[in-house]
This record gives sequence, C-alpha cells and structure tokens, in this order.
Amino acid sequence: MGKGGALSDGVVKKIVLSYTYVAIWIFLSFTVIVYNKYILDKKLYNWPFPISLTMIHMAFCSSLAFAAVRLFKLVEPAALSRRVYLTSVVPIGALYSLSLWLSNSAYIYLSVSFIQMLKALMPVAVYTFGILLKKDSYKSTTMSNMIAISVGVAIAAYGEAKYDSWGVLLQLGAVVFEATRLVMIQILLTSKGINLNPITSLYYVAPSCLAFLAIPWVFVEYPVLKQSSGFHFDFVIFGTNSLCAFALNLAVFLLVGKTSALTMNVAGVVKDWLLIAFSWSVIKDTVTPLNLFGYGLAFLGVAYYNHSKLQALKAKEAQKKAQPADEESGKLLEEREGDGMGKRGNTQA
Repeated sequence: MGKGGALSDGVVKKIVLSYTYVAIWIFLSFTVIVYNKYILDKKLYNWPFPISLTMIHMAFCSSLAFAAVRLFKLVEPAALSRRVYLTSVVPIGALYSLSLWLSNSAYIYLSVSFIQMLKALMPVAVYTFGILLKKDSYKSTTMSNMIAISVGVAIAAYGEAKYDSWGVLLQLGAVVFEATRLVMIQILLTSKGINLNPITSLYYVAPSCLAFLAIPWVFVEYPVLKQSSGFHFDFVIFGTNSLCAFALNLAVFLLVGKTSALTMNVAGVVKDWLLIAFSWSVIKDTVTPLNLFGYGLAFLGVAYYNHSKLQALKAKEAQKKAQPADEESGKLLEEREGDGMGKRGNTQA
C-alpha cells in the first residue's frame, strides 16, 4: 500500500511538473508574441524595425549566455570543434535568423490571430522537408492529413478580413525557414550525438544568428534609423521585451527536455487558440466565421497528426521494452539447452 501510494505521488508530481512547464511556456510565448506585436505595429508603439528588434533579442541572449558560461561558470560549454561549429551550428543560426526576421516582420502587416492560423502549416512544412532531406518516410495517410491542414489554412486565409499578400508571404517564408531549421537540428546535431542545454544553445546559436541579421540590417534598416534622429532607445520597453525573449528560449528547451517535442506541439495548439481569443476580444482584431471554420479544420488535422505521432512513439517505446525481454528469454533458452546438452553428455559418459 505504501509503495503504491509512493508511486502514485510520483506520478502526480510528474504530471503537475509537466503541466507547470507547459503553462510557463504558453505564458512566455503568449507574452513575447503580444509584446512584439505592440512594439512593431504602426498603430501601437510604432517602431516597425523587425531586424533591429530581433538583433536586440539576440544580443541580449548572447550576453547573458556568455556571462553564464564564461564568467560565472554556471554551465560547461559543449565540446564542439571549429569544424562542427561551422558546419552544424552556423547553418542553424542562419536559418533561425531568417525565421525570426520574417516572422517578426509579418506582425507589421497581419493580425495576431491570422498569424497563428498560418503557423498551423508548420507540421506540413516539417514533414515535407523531412521527406526531401530523407529524415522522414512518405506515407499516403500522413500526406492526406497534411493536405487537409493546408486546405483549412487556405480557407482561413480566404476568410481573413484584413488580408495582406506581403504579410502572408513573410509568414510563409518564416514557416519554411523554421521547418528547415528543425529538420537540420536533427540532421546536424542530434545525429552526431550533440546535446545542448538551454544556456549553451543560446551561447553558440545566438551570436551566429546576430551576425547573420547584421547583414540585411546594414542595408535595410540602418539607413532609416540613422535618419530618424528623434528616436531614443527605451531601456524599459526593449529591456523587458528582451528578457521575455530570453526566458522564452530557456522555456522552449526546458519544456522539450523535461517532456517532449510532441508535448510542445500540443501546447502550441492551446496557445494559438488563446491568442486568437485574446486578439479578438482585447486587441479587437476581426475574426470571421470563415476564419474560424478554416482554422478549425486545420486544427483537427494538426490534432490528428499529433495523435499519430504519439501512437508511433508509444509503439517505439513498447518495442524497446520488448527487445530486452526477448534477449533475456533467448539467453534463458540457451542456458537450458546448454544444461540439457551437459546432462546428456554426462549420461553418455
């Protein structure tokens, strides 16, 4: 009874912790999205410089990560050679910079609710690039599911009251680069057995991301910022915004590390619905019935995709557990056969 109670307490504790990690990630993701929208939107804070905003985030994250690794020695740096850094981390940093740049740019042109609807295409992009880069296998049922998600998003786009083609193009580009980044992480890091914790991930990736963002910034935003002499850097706004972005980066790795990437996908669906509700009720974005119908269809597709992934993971875990049992049974059988042979040999002697 005592053991059963202890086990039950352990399970309850694990569930509570998992929900806590999910709640923290949803809150921080929600906060960063709304905060970025507030800063970039011309009708609100009116600072439409997405590259500059992303660079501030990356500079802040790089500085804190450097202090944690090099100054305070809170975590040990990973054993990465220069070759691995240049061939693995730098490409991921480049893709991350493009994804952040385009996604933040989309907030200038599109509503928060519509951007979340477009983000439902992420599983479609990840699965497509997984097939192209031979990290996933083609399945007709999964592809049918991906088509259903795409149709749902297309209906939501058709019903969008404030549709902007350039904004949609930016967000779709962000989805493509983010999906490629996720697949490349599997190929370049996971396959080599490189595991980075939240701090070391920022320590290595954020500086390369900052360097790549500096290239378009010099040509696109720096000349405009140079002319706008009336702008004064607001340390409270940009400081708290950067702190939220840093905390979100930590929360992402914490959530995936303590639960799974699948849990994050499911939590992402919940977050999207909350953002759509917030966008409609507080920001007063227009959400049409066709929007909701299209996103509802995409949502069902994403939910089914997550369910399929969960079933596949369960089957994989069951297979792993069955394998040692089969090996143990094989050893026992060999031992019995060996004993039988020994006894027969003794009898013949």
